[in-house]
Amino acid sequence: MKRILGLDLGTNSIGWALIEQDFDNKEGSILRLGSRIIPMSQDVLGKFDSGLSHSQTEERTGYRGVRRLYQRDNLRRERLHRVLNILGFLPKHYADSIDFIRNLGQFKPGTEEKINYRQDESGKYKFLFMRSFNEMVSDFKQKQPQLFYVKPNGQETKIPYDWTIYYLRKKALSQRIDKEELAWIILNFNQKRGYYQLRGEEIDEDKDKQFIQLKVKEVLDTGEKVKGNTLYNVIFENGWEYDRQITKVEGWEGRTKEFIVTTKTLTSGEVKRTYKAVDSEKDWIAIKAKTEQDIDQSDKTIGEYIYDTLLHTPTQKIRGKLVKTIERKFYKEEFRKIIFRQIELQPELFTKELYEKCIEELYPRNEAHRTSIQDKGFEHLFTEDILFYQRPLRSQKSNIAGCQFEFREYKKKNEKTRKEEIVKEPVKAISKSHPLFQEFRLWQWLQNLRIYNKETIIDGKEKDLTADLLQTEDDWTDLFDFLTTKQTVEQKHIIDYFIKKKSLNKANKDNYRWNYVYDEEKKESKKYPCCETRVQFTSRLNKVEGIENTNYFLSEKTRVGKKENSPLISREEQLWHIIYSVKDLNEYKSALQKFAQKHSINEDSFVEHFIKFPPFDSDYGSYSKKAIEKLLPLMRVGKYWDEVFIDDNTSNRIQKLIDGEYDEKIKNRVREKTISLSERSDFRGLPLWLASYVVYDRHSEIGEIQQWEMSYDIQNYLYEFKQHSLRNPIVEQIVTETLRVVKDIWEYYAEKDNVPYEMVYDERKKKKVRSYHKFFEEIHVELGREMKNPADKRKQISQRISENENTNYRIKEILQELMNDPEVQGEVRPYSPSQQDLLKLYEEGIYQNPDVKYDKVSEDEVQKIRRNNNPSKNDIIRYKLWLEQGYISPYTGKPIQLSKLFTREYDIEHIIPQSRYFDNSLSNKIICERDVNDDKGNKTAYEYLKEKGGESINGHRLFKLEEFESHVSKYFKNNKLKLKNLLSEDIPEGFINRQMNDSRYISKLIKGLLSNIVREQNEREATSKKLIPVTGTITSKLKQDWGLNDKWNEIIAPRFKRLNVLTKSDKFGFWDKEINAFRIQVPDEISKGFNKKRIDHRHHALDALVVACTTRNHTHYLSALNAENKNYGLRDKLLIKNEKGDYTKTFQMPWVGFPVEVRKALEETVVSFKQNTRVINKTINKFWSYTGENGNFNKGKDGKPKKKLRKQTKGDSWSIRKSLHKETVSGLYNIDTPKGKIATSVRTALSEIKNEKQLAKITDQRIREVILPNHLKNYLDEKRKAQYDLAFSEEGIEDLNKNIVQLNEGKNHQPIRKVKQFEIGSKFQVGETGNNAKKYVEAAKGTNLFFAVYWDKEKQKRNFETIPLNEVIAHQKQVAHLPKEERTPIQPKPEKGEFMFTLSPNDLVYVPTDEEIENPSLVDFENLNKEQTNRVYKMEKASGNECYFIRHDIAQLIKQYDAKTKLGELSSQNKLETTMDFDKIRIKEICWKLKIDRLGNISKAKK
Repeated sequence: MKRILGLDLGTNSIGWALIEQDFDNKEGSILRLGSRIIPMSQDVLGKFDSGLSHSQTEERTGYRGVRRLYQRDNLRRERLHRVLNILGFLPKHYADSIDFIRNLGQFKPGTEEKINYRQDESGKYKFLFMRSFNEMVSDFKQKQPQLFYVKPNGQETKIPYDWTIYYLRKKALSQRIDKEELAWIILNFNQKRGYYQLRGEEIDEDKDKQFIQLKVKEVLDTGEKVKGNTLYNVIFENGWEYDRQITKVEGWEGRTKEFIVTTKTLTSGEVKRTYKAVDSEKDWIAIKAKTEQDIDQSDKTIGEYIYDTLLHTPTQKIRGKLVKTIERKFYKEEFRKIIFRQIELQPELFTKELYEKCIEELYPRNEAHRTSIQDKGFEHLFTEDILFYQRPLRSQKSNIAGCQFEFREYKKKNEKTRKEEIVKEPVKAISKSHPLFQEFRLWQWLQNLRIYNKETIIDGKEKDLTADLLQTEDDWTDLFDFLTTKQTVEQKHIIDYFIKKKSLNKANKDNYRWNYVYDEEKKESKKYPCCETRVQFTSRLNKVEGIENTNYFLSEKTRVGKKENSPLISREEQLWHIIYSVKDLNEYKSALQKFAQKHSINEDSFVEHFIKFPPFDSDYGSYSKKAIEKLLPLMRVGKYWDEVFIDDNTSNRIQKLIDGEYDEKIKNRVREKTISLSERSDFRGLPLWLASYVVYDRHSEIGEIQQWEMSYDIQNYLYEFKQHSLRNPIVEQIVTETLRVVKDIWEYYAEKDNVPYEMVYDERKKKKVRSYHKFFEEIHVELGREMKNPADKRKQISQRISENENTNYRIKEILQELMNDPEVQGEVRPYSPSQQDLLKLYEEGIYQNPDVKYDKVSEDEVQKIRRNNNPSKNDIIRYKLWLEQGYISPYTGKPIQLSKLFTREYDIEHIIPQSRYFDNSLSNKIICERDVNDDKGNKTAYEYLKEKGGESINGHRLFKLEEFESHVSKYFKNNKLKLKNLLSEDIPEGFINRQMNDSRYISKLIKGLLSNIVREQNEREATSKKLIPVTGTITSKLKQDWGLNDKWNEIIAPRFKRLNVLTKSDKFGFWDKEINAFRIQVPDEISKGFNKKRIDHRHHALDALVVACTTRNHTHYLSALNAENKNYGLRDKLLIKNEKGDYTKTFQMPWVGFPVEVRKALEETVVSFKQNTRVINKTINKFWSYTGENGNFNKGKDGKPKKKLRKQTKGDSWSIRKSLHKETVSGLYNIDTPKGKIATSVRTALSEIKNEKQLAKITDQRIREVILPNHLKNYLDEKRKAQYDLAFSEEGIEDLNKNIVQLNEGKNHQPIRKVKQFEIGSKFQVGETGNNAKKYVEAAKGTNLFFAVYWDKEKQKRNFETIPLNEVIAHQKQVAHLPKEERTPIQPKPEKGEFMFTLSPNDLVYVPTDEEIENPSLVDFENLNKEQTNRVYKMEKASGNECYFIRHDIAQLIKQYDAKTKLGELSSQNKLETTMDFDKIRIKEICWKLKIDRLGNISKAKK
């Protein structure tokens, strides 16, 4: 018998099954099966399924990015400190706090002074620049005298000291300022220096979209009402009208509103505006553009703009309101003006000698850079070298995939052996924007193009017109030339091209189609890319002055470089390279100018038309430029083919193929495929696969064959696997985990079967391990659709699933209504899938009927109901009126009335029988009379009507063939796929076979890796013959035929029965006497999207088992690749015969007793979960340094000092793998608190106050007890209750600050936008020294990773504690030096009792019975029975002394907990503290912790 491994791979799951099977003799057995789950949050899964790639380290990477920004800011500050210190600009108190000897430019430990405040002897901080402050006060007293008055304490009110910086920035543009003030300005620019804009980001895709602030002029009563509320129109001061009506006027009258306004001009000339609320995340480009426009129009620098605005409106909020994110050039220009003016006014402060000292200080060892800037002066040093220096963006070239044909070799020193080794790696793939790739893609596309006449059917197939339309090579090159003028091509372009050439008849235009994708419903084809780059270049060059022939200009090759042997490259490629590679806007402009100068074209005109050329997408092909340059000459035809472009090696191979000369490098299969090519000129117009064989001796076969003969070969691959090499973290995780699971299965069962092994040394484990010989004879694999599809396809599928769920819900609602309709005959069952399909087909048939009537219900109303997933009762009644016009039977032409639809008179009928073509979709189904369906048997619709057309079947007259063709062509003209099936005499091309030959990257990768395990000698194909891919369509059919769906229902039924008991109802199922089984169901409110398969993790193991039992014969038989006469030989092996000896549609069982064995195996399966409790790990930090680890200087080839990357050797470097605390940082607040708790306060936005309880937590007594209560009095409802949502809305806060003096009982008060609130809880200090000792934080959610269990001998009971993450980290750092076996994850606390074990999320525990506690030997963990398996639980989370669990097999809850009814499958947190049986034993009190491997084998239990 064959030893077969079946795998079912999903986004976060691996189902596996190991079987032995002899299918021909119907013998076999299940050796083992299992489910391996990789826990992943539902939002991450949902994002992946909808096409969004998500990394589990994404959040951590984001925080690291922010830290790097702070680090670079500090590095610039340190460099500024060093320069300003040499210049003598720093105030004494500030300079004294900086270390200029060891840690150059850094603040001394525990000090970080502010440059504008100095601490006096009493400890108070005083503002340093009072002279300038007083000058500013004079300005404000002139413009805003009301701000200044004498307070009751006799002191005059002040304006903020910090506004002085804006005054100084304005003053420095024209007047001399003190050197200390200039230092403050310079350091201020380091903090806020603007957004660095990459090329392309300035291009607004939607030019009609604007960020606009509009003030409401008036709110007009329309006289209309909705739900008792009056509707109002809003008119803005500029005359525009809001595009929606409002019901509440309070937030609108006299207000200024911010919108993203989209303006469109309709064909009538009318201007239409739509208003969208501002989303700062999505609309930041529009907001940025508006802010920059305002600053430009003011003709001021940013500092002037802010200061003058404050002078005019002192209450103006600056950050985030007046000045939002703007481009760096604004700040850079202002700083350049300031520093230039100050150097001009105070030259004595910026002497040549000081400049030389500064660059010597900054670059003591970098002589080259010192020389390059020695004459540039302080303006350049501050602006370009320090403040606005932008490091080059890191190359992302390593992320580009490699070519399958071309490789490069180089020498590299092995870090472990310190010896030089030859490394071979693939050449990087070419960008899809490259002109060469686009030509290659176009020839490939053309070779696959076919044009058909849909109306001319020959031998049951549409007539292929391609050979008639493209008879000569000139015809092909003409079509190629036409396509090079288009960015994308659609079907209509090709048909129109041939019509203009008089090759097709315009009158019959709709009769023609191409072989590429066309959506019959939308009447549009998919757009295929052509020569986007060339077309974009041409359109712009046509506008450039002085270029007459753009095609000649682009095609002409010129020398790149000054040397004589420099390569000749076309201008098109040179221009492409500039646009592709240069990201910086200034560098890009400079490159364009140089290109124009080199090629003697008008520089200004050229730059004007290319400066806003959008950057190319980072999208790459499958081949390298080098490979395409070799393949393309063989693919061209006509005037584009020239033998001189064929490389020498390929030319020699071609000659040997023609002459028949022996060459061991040319395989026999290549000679066989090129046997018809006898002349050198024959080697043109070759399809890609043939060109690949000619050039590289292979096409889909892999270059270097890998065979994993030993189990340790998988471990070697995993050790060498480069993290992030797949660029999709979810796929990468499932690939590597799959290989680990397969390796574990191999080693575990090979040991049991005494398979020979060898001992190999594992360098990481530092010991010898066993490596077993070949074990698996076949591997069968099914990939979940979300795994094998690319992001855009996953997004489409996700949307389609959502639409189908809505449709299914609507259909159920209608069936529910029909069930209660006395006029509808038969038994209507809303939850019957077959009846749901029946109604879907019925409504589809009526909707697509060309004679459909809308006399009782309008078409618009019908479409509205069809789109509604939750129609009202009135909607359904209206819809029924429309449905009652009836569905026309395709075979007889008789109408089928809605009232009889659910009787035994009618059936759903497969147009092409399932026994011949396994397509169970609605496009292969119609509704017809049952007698006709029975008589049709195993024939296609067309065969049946061709043979029996015109006959009467039990009173039903069949259409004649001509009548049938006419009827369906008219009735189903909008459903081309169904029409094709109805008119097909032969079996259509197989959709299953296309799935089997899946060429998508992820699928190819996984199949390729698994093929290495079972590949036989001399196999060169990427997918081994012993690796059988299986599709979900096949496994669904086999599960049904093998009775496994019924067995699955039996396995999960106890959960539904339990819910019936809990809810005291039969809403979750009932005993159905007709099927003699418990019929599962769920209430209407949770039926949408419910899937009984998905509620249990073990369904992955079940799917894997079916995959393992699916033979290649099954896939051959079910795929339409096989013509019918070839299927007969497989029927005896696969199909069951009935009593008459006729073949049924049902497949034979793999072996006798198979369903019963499956159920037993599943019930005894323990699910395995991947854990992630790693808290810290040692990191290897590297940094650039002139000295090596030994302290010696690094020198370059020229003997000069050179920076090299070196490892950090000083101190401990630990990486925390979990979020240590929440982002909010609080300060200590001094009030009385309960024991073990502290009070902290934090600033909170006023808009966050939602109730009286939150109001009471405000620390400022005046705000809490006077201002806000008075403000709330203006926002009382009819019951005199405060409306917090309105009072603290954006408009409410605006009113608060406008009337703040009145609300504060006549006393002045600063505007309030944020308030300090306190809270009492368990928080810990961020650090122990400096400012960190004053900062308090709360543990982050989900960081309670360890729940400690102790045994109290004295009280004879267990004690429990959840260990905070900060304590875990501190302990693990202390014990990190110990051997792994001596470490404990937490610091045990003897006062709690004797330490037993810790539980972490995804740990499994066993809950023993009283008998098992007394006698543990009753539990054999290697052979748990069904009852014992049901007592295995998974730890979910812990808090305080409580620990929560869920049974190991539960994947999703059938019913979530409802707080109102207090009912749910589990407890209030949708988790358990007690067992699921009705004894309700507290799990933590008696559980045993299990040690479990990837396969679900339990090796140890801690009791």
